[in-house]
Amino acid sequence: MTDPSAGATRAQGTLYLVGTPIGNLSDITLRAVETLKSVPRVAAEDTRRTRALLSHLGIGGKKLYSVNANSTERELARLVDFLAEGDDVALVTDAGMPSISDPGAELVVLAAARQVAIVCIPGPSAVTTAAALSGLVSGPFLFLGFLPRKGKKREQALARIETSSEPVILFESPMRTVQTVSDLAARFPERKAALCRELTKLHEEVVRAPLSELCTGAATMRGEVTLVIAGADETSQSPELEGSALDAAISELLARGTSVRDVVQLLLERSGMPRQALYARVQTARDAGDD
Repeated sequence: MTDPSAGATRAQGTLYLVGTPIGNLSDITLRAVETLKSVPRVAAEDTRRTRALLSHLGIGGKKLYSVNANSTERELARLVDFLAEGDDVALVTDAGMPSISDPGAELVVLAAARQVAIVCIPGPSAVTTAAALSGLVSGPFLFLGFLPRKGKKREQALARIETSSEPVILFESPMRTVQTVSDLAARFPERKAALCRELTKLHEEVVRAPLSELCTGAATMRGEVTLVIAGADETSQSPELEGSALDAAISELLARGTSVRDVVQLLLERSGMPRQALYARVQTARDAGDD
């Protein structure tokens, strides 16, 4: 007897982007639970954390695949192959919405290129939660995710925040929060900000203060941080630096290991000084610090 299904082509599967709690596990949606129960495969940033979430929800028997910053294109292509062969796959991140400042974004790109159906199961987001709590966002805002850790790209990102007329939202790890807040405060100390940590968890905390004041408080904070920075208004954008304020800015940048050349480039417009004169001033400050 011939199997009537022999030779039949299986329909493509669906890639589900499933939002998961950013802290409080009760924030999982009913639709997210139903989706995680129904799919045979789950792609996760950290399979250990996802396995714990599935266990909490009473969901077992799922094949878990790691999708993180170290995933190769071949590993991601394998998941797309599963989708092309008819298996549904759920993509989750450690917390919040997958593919938002998350390595899972590459899987979405590959699936879209193969014309795989992609469905979003919306859920909690640290971005919108912090925006709502901050008191600084009432319309458009700029989300930059995690800042570059060092070098010219970081300086460019800081400059972009300084001149943005819209509020800016950042993610930061507890190990780098102090440095990031200090870097921002060195540029625009009086700009209002809200430092949100452990959102929706037992020790949730939101500190609203000028960046200059947040520098002190950030040193004692633990847990994942979402930082909201007020937009610049016409009176606060790049105030001119002169005298002791200019010297303080030079000293701060040199103390962070910024080269003389880069210090000059960063402060040239705000100082109003000729390049050669500013270079000499920065060089003098560096030499004095070496003594």
